[in-house]
Amino acid sequence: MSILLFVGLCFILASSIGKCQADMLDKMGHVKLLTQTGINAIEEGSGQCDTGYPDKTTVACMINAEIGAVLAVMRRNVRWGVHYMSDDDHLDHFLVQSLKALRRQIFSWQDQWHVISPALYLHPFLDVIQSDETGAPITGVALSSVYKILTLDVIDQNTVNVRDAMHLVVDAVTSCRFEVTDPGSEEVVLMKILQVLLACVKSKASMMLSNQHICTIVNTCFRIVHQAGTKSELLQRIARYTMHELVRCIFSHLQDINNREVILLNGTTALKQEIGGLNNEHNSANKQLENGSLTSASNGQPLSTGIASSGLSDVAATLADEDTAIASSGKETDLNELQLLNETYGIPCMVEIFHFLCSLLNVAEHMGMSPRSNTIAFDEDVPLFALTLINSAIELGGPSFHRHPRLLSLIQDELFRNLMQFGLSMSPLVLSMVCSIVLNLYHHLRTELKLQLEAFFSCVILRLAQSKYGASYQQQEVVMEALVDFCRQKAFMVEMYANFDCDLTCSNVFEDIANLLSKSAFPVNSPLSSMHILALDGLIAVMQGMAERIGNGSLSLEQSPVNLEEYTPFWQEKCGSFCDPNDWVPFVCRRKYFKKRLMIGADHFNRDTKKGLEFLQGTHLLPDKLDPQSVACFFRYTAGLDKNLIGDFLGNHDEFCIEVLHEFARTFDFKDMMLDTALRLFLETFRLPGESQKIQRVLEAFSERYYEQSPQVLANKDAALLLSYSIIMLNTDQHNTQVKKKMTEEDFIRNNRRINGGNDLPREFLSELYHSICKNEIRTTPEQGSGFPEMTPSRWIYLMHKSKKSAPFIVSDSKAYLDYDMFSILSGPTIAAISVVFDNAENAEVYETCMDGFIAVAKISAYYHLENILDDLVVSLCKFVTVFDPLSVEESILAFGDDMKARMATETVFTIANRYGDFIRTGWRNILDCILKFHKLGLLPARMASDAAEESELSAETEDGGKRNTNTLSLSRLPSVSTPKRSSGLMSRFSQLLYLGAEEPKSVPTEEQLAAQQSTIQTIQKCHIDSIFSESKFLQGESLLQLAKALTSAGVRPKKGNSTSEDEDTSVFCLELLVAITLNNRDRIELLWQGVYEHIANIVQSTVMPCALVEKAVFGLLRICHRLLPYKENITDELLRSLQLVLKLDARVADAYYEQITQEVSHLMKANASHIRSHLGWRTITSLLSITARHLEAAEAGFDALLFIMSDGAHLLPANYVLCVDAAKQFAESRVGQVERSVMALDLMSGSVTCLEKWANDAKQATKEEEVAKVLEDIGDMWLRLIQGLKKLCMDQREEVRNHALLSLQNCLVGSGGINLSHSLWLQCFDQVLFSVLDDLIEISQKHSQKDYRNIEGTLVLALKLLCKVFLQLIQYLSQLPDFSILWLAILSRLEIYMKVKIRGRRSEKLQELVPELLKNTLLVMKAGHVLVRNSSVDGSSLWELTWLHINNIAPSMQSEVFPEQDSEHLQQKLTEKAEGLVPDENNSVSSNETAGQDGPGIS
Repeated sequence: MSILLFVGLCFILASSIGKCQADMLDKMGHVKLLTQTGINAIEEGSGQCDTGYPDKTTVACMINAEIGAVLAVMRRNVRWGVHYMSDDDHLDHFLVQSLKALRRQIFSWQDQWHVISPALYLHPFLDVIQSDETGAPITGVALSSVYKILTLDVIDQNTVNVRDAMHLVVDAVTSCRFEVTDPGSEEVVLMKILQVLLACVKSKASMMLSNQHICTIVNTCFRIVHQAGTKSELLQRIARYTMHELVRCIFSHLQDINNREVILLNGTTALKQEIGGLNNEHNSANKQLENGSLTSASNGQPLSTGIASSGLSDVAATLADEDTAIASSGKETDLNELQLLNETYGIPCMVEIFHFLCSLLNVAEHMGMSPRSNTIAFDEDVPLFALTLINSAIELGGPSFHRHPRLLSLIQDELFRNLMQFGLSMSPLVLSMVCSIVLNLYHHLRTELKLQLEAFFSCVILRLAQSKYGASYQQQEVVMEALVDFCRQKAFMVEMYANFDCDLTCSNVFEDIANLLSKSAFPVNSPLSSMHILALDGLIAVMQGMAERIGNGSLSLEQSPVNLEEYTPFWQEKCGSFCDPNDWVPFVCRRKYFKKRLMIGADHFNRDTKKGLEFLQGTHLLPDKLDPQSVACFFRYTAGLDKNLIGDFLGNHDEFCIEVLHEFARTFDFKDMMLDTALRLFLETFRLPGESQKIQRVLEAFSERYYEQSPQVLANKDAALLLSYSIIMLNTDQHNTQVKKKMTEEDFIRNNRRINGGNDLPREFLSELYHSICKNEIRTTPEQGSGFPEMTPSRWIYLMHKSKKSAPFIVSDSKAYLDYDMFSILSGPTIAAISVVFDNAENAEVYETCMDGFIAVAKISAYYHLENILDDLVVSLCKFVTVFDPLSVEESILAFGDDMKARMATETVFTIANRYGDFIRTGWRNILDCILKFHKLGLLPARMASDAAEESELSAETEDGGKRNTNTLSLSRLPSVSTPKRSSGLMSRFSQLLYLGAEEPKSVPTEEQLAAQQSTIQTIQKCHIDSIFSESKFLQGESLLQLAKALTSAGVRPKKGNSTSEDEDTSVFCLELLVAITLNNRDRIELLWQGVYEHIANIVQSTVMPCALVEKAVFGLLRICHRLLPYKENITDELLRSLQLVLKLDARVADAYYEQITQEVSHLMKANASHIRSHLGWRTITSLLSITARHLEAAEAGFDALLFIMSDGAHLLPANYVLCVDAAKQFAESRVGQVERSVMALDLMSGSVTCLEKWANDAKQATKEEEVAKVLEDIGDMWLRLIQGLKKLCMDQREEVRNHALLSLQNCLVGSGGINLSHSLWLQCFDQVLFSVLDDLIEISQKHSQKDYRNIEGTLVLALKLLCKVFLQLIQYLSQLPDFSILWLAILSRLEIYMKVKIRGRRSEKLQELVPELLKNTLLVMKAGHVLVRNSSVDGSSLWELTWLHINNIAPSMQSEVFPEQDSEHLQQKLTEKAEGLVPDENNSVSSNETAGQDGPGIS
């Protein structure tokens, strides 16, 4: 651009030189000087000397050169040659003389330049500039000379008389006159004028300029700008640039100006108006401009008189007919005003300049409505230029405007009113600049512009952004860009919400912006456009702002809910401090609650007036007993009310309604308002009823209120009422199309004669009312709804009144005070908008933006624990994780690698899952669906689930140098009987792809395919899917439960007939993951256990054939129990009970897996035996072990586990004793495997009696007798259960088992002496066990063949010996029992039976020999112990008599042998000793060889 200006200037200069004798200019070096004119007009100044003053001689030489240059140009013109007088004296013109005089003096001055008055060496040049006899070339050279002197650093604020000198320069340059010779030279001079004026303002001495001269400089520059419209492009650009630099330079000093001038301005009563009529009404200002008032800022006189007829031109004359200038108030200025004008420039001139810039917008507005007769045509150029200058002033002044009420007032009223008007401009450039200005104002002055900002957003931004209001696409785009810029301000949306949405009297700006952005982001029936992207940027900017505030602290995550327990006048709520968040945050939350409830009440009111008021009473927003003020305030401050209903209510003749009407009128502030403006505002709040009586009541209330506040013109309220009626009639007359003959101004004035207390109202007052009504209709049917209305003059006036009383603007910091409420409103539309844009986008940058938005929303949702929102977000994102099912696996992988949208969505989904999984609920199912898609494609690690679980095991069970516990259950050790699955690892999948070409060369992947594969690999790796499960121990409980439910739901197999191998694979994978998270969350197993158990139970109970799923279910269950038993004693029983599911397996399934199941149960039991305490837990374990007794492959492992429990009683407990005995009995009975296992099982059973004896001895140490008795009773029951189990085994078909069982039974019975069994137990033992064994064996011997029961005779022998041995062991104890005789007779009865029994048709010789021998031994013992003594009874029922009655049937001679009539003492002693030899000690058993004639094994 600089080169363009330079070339253009050279071209103009060349033509100018041709007409002004270029040869002299070349000699004087002015080509260079003039060339620098254009450059220096753009640069901020050149030719500055070093710090300090330049050398005196050097400066003199420079000035001398400038004098020579001016004189040289002047001599080329005849007018400036030698003048001859009548006396032939040779005299020069006074301009030439002054220059020559200066040349003679400059080298003779002895003082330094800064002590020499600049006027001495500037005056000759300034005279040339002001002379109307000089031509353009001469004036141009003189201007260049002045510019050069100003830039020599000779003149600064310390120079003598610098103030006067600067004023001389400004006065001379702004009144510059010259003779126009050609257009080119004229433009050069104008450029030089701009150059010199800018140099004055930028010089070090600029602070010496007065307010008057600064205004004059700006005025002159603007005139040149104005005139340049008909000149060259170069002049136009330089003029505008100079004007721009002037404004920037002037307002850059605003922040440095102290408050002295402000105090002076505010304290001077005489200065009631700013320079230039700042506080005049805009109408009068426009009239002044229309009348062509071009006056000087100092004395009100014209700048000069143009001599257009003679071809002379000057700045003032050129613009004498323009409509725009900086004008004074037109009144006589007093001494204080003149003093302010002549002071060093500061606030007064800035106010004037800023007012002037604002007036440019007024001029452009009015001229746009009139014929384009002026040289400044109404187009975008003029307002755009004015707006640019205003924007620069605001940028540089910044927050300093706060300190200067006059400037601030201009911004609040005139500037913003114009911005509202130009905000609706059709020009995108103008609209864009307006938005930029408002953004700057928001940044610097938002605390002073609360209602103005609300109006701008409601009436401009939100209105233009929607096409339904007639805005063009360009307007919508510009507005949307501006709105997004606002949204990028971190605190913008927070402040909109706090200041407007939470204010009863303001619109919901935040919600409106949020709705606009979300709707604008939706590409409805159209492709994605830049508008959609812009709107999305705005939404995401807001979300990212909230996300950044997270962690900065807030008063609370959620504000405590507002609960109104009693009525409080909501319009009287006050805030303690709008600067302290502890005060204003609860305050705005409370107001927002009021606002919401009022809107609900408005909805009820619109449907039914009475019910609406009752609802508000119920919510304590209206008192229980309605009062007029509360109802009036409800009508006044509640948005969304039906204005027809309000009008009908207020116009009602009911006394209460009339009171409400008057209270309603009192809510308005009509001070300093015109009557028509007040009436407009009043009637905008409701619809004026149609009935005359209602209109009468409404206008009476209005008139009373208006007169009360504005009695200046009207004599009484009746005058206000009559005039109001007259205005309504005029309004109807002027704006009703059915009225053909319209009322004239004279008619209106005539109609209102003598209504003001018998006098006439001022004609000007009525005339103004008339024209106002004619121009702007009073709408008696106001707009309904919550749309975005236009800003009318009356509304603006009301806004300015309202702004004086509105609550302060709340400035938010970086804390998240209100983000929870804001996010609740914004989250849903934002998620939907991002999803739609992402779906329709085809650009990577847009993808990235959308993902950033998703992450921000997720972060905020997680922080505020908004699980539903996070779930919605996950659902929306998962829709984009597309895997093409109809395609083959390889094609799907390649398609995924090529689909950037799907890959980015995938990364984002799993980023959210890993970061914010704590707050995901139902969304886990969607995430799991994505995982299953990748699993089906083989894109996940092959052992992802097991590795996730085993990682936890490694950390928990590593011992001594990292060696893992050998008892750890690992799926890797579990063989599978199912069909081998296909390879499913990430690398294996791609290795398959890479080597597909081994057989078919055509299938070799291309570079694009390899790139897609690599992209897929990288995406999956970035997702860290395994971390979701391996790190699940850190998830919150509810989230973990939902994850488990998702796995359970996804792992349910389809109904029979619909299941496929992929379904089976999916179910297995989900089950593995479920087991993994269960193992990782052992500390919270109670939370998961029920769901996990039910899922596994469903699988186990519904499976009838072996398969991978049931295998994983069973072994997963075992693995869980194994891992958790050591840590969770409180649910040990529940865990072990779950293993009963194994017992419910279908036979075919059980057969397939029982060996492995038994091994795992064995491992589990061995590792955790010490943790199993309850009967229920042991019942499950022993049940599982018992079943293995019938399974060939599993029996060995099962018996090994039982052996571990029962050997030496290591793990026998009262809780598991009976269970283990039963399990041992099962193994003893089992014919699976070798007989030795059964014999070992019998040994385990008989050996367990020592545990009973130990427990009995331990119980005796207890202090409480009740406890001892209870324990002994329980031990007795266990003992009885043991011998009953052995009894059944005594009938086993296998001889070895049968006989060993009898021996084991004997050991148990004779070894029970230390258990302290009760007599009843012993009787049960004889009756239910011993007698039963003998009876059953006799029956077997009679009914079964020798083939079935080999050597049954030997068993009978052992059984008899067992009976007699036990009886003799207990003879002393049993003989004391009341039922001893019955027991003894039962024994004799069995001996008699065995004596007579026939085996294979003949009596047994062994038994024939054994029975008498056993009987004789028994009798001898009984005799020796005096158990059997001679006695008799009458009825023959004595023991003696009954005994011999039975014995005589067995051995008739037995009595004589045992009890001879002549029994010597020696014989008795011998028999006694012999009998005693048969009775073993307590700890010894009878030798088997003591019984003569016995074959087979003996009773030990």
